[in-house]
This record gives sequence, structure tokens and C-alpha cells, in this order.
Amino acid sequence: MTQAEERLLGRITVDPKVMVGKPVIRGTRLTVEYILGLLAHGATVEEILQEYPGLSREDIQACILFAIKALESTTFMPLGEPV
Repeated sequence: MTQAEERLLGRITVDPKVMVGKPVIRGTRLTVEYILGLLAHGATVEEILQEYPGLSREDIQACILFAIKALESTTFMPLGEPV
């Protein structure tokens, strides 16, 4: 992992006392899952930053990197025949 990746991932924290232990952006109660959901449903980075002024572009990048790292060691099995 590069220093830049480590720096970004340092923005994500997991604490069982905060949001039931889900990964959150440090210093907030905004979960990685929530930010990724906003992006997946069409919100732009600029819209998210306007809605949550305490966030930075790097916080959003950290959420994406966290998801990438979480999926790196995951093996996917097909659920059924493709349609």
C-alpha cells in the first residue's frame, strides 16, 4: 500500500461505539456505506460536499478506496444463471 493510500485510509475509522461499528469518516457519523450509496444513486462529489460542508474531496476518495480494499480479497460466486 502506498503512503497516499495509507493517508486516505486514515480518514476512515471503525469504532463499535459509533454507528454500530460501521466504517465512518473520521470525526463524523457519516458511514462509508452512506457516501457510496449517494454516489451510486447519482449524487456528484460537489453535491455531497455542498450538503456536508465538513467533508473534503479526500474524505470521499477515502470511502471509495476503502471499498476497493475491502473487495480485494473477496471471492464472488455466481448466484444463478445469467439471464
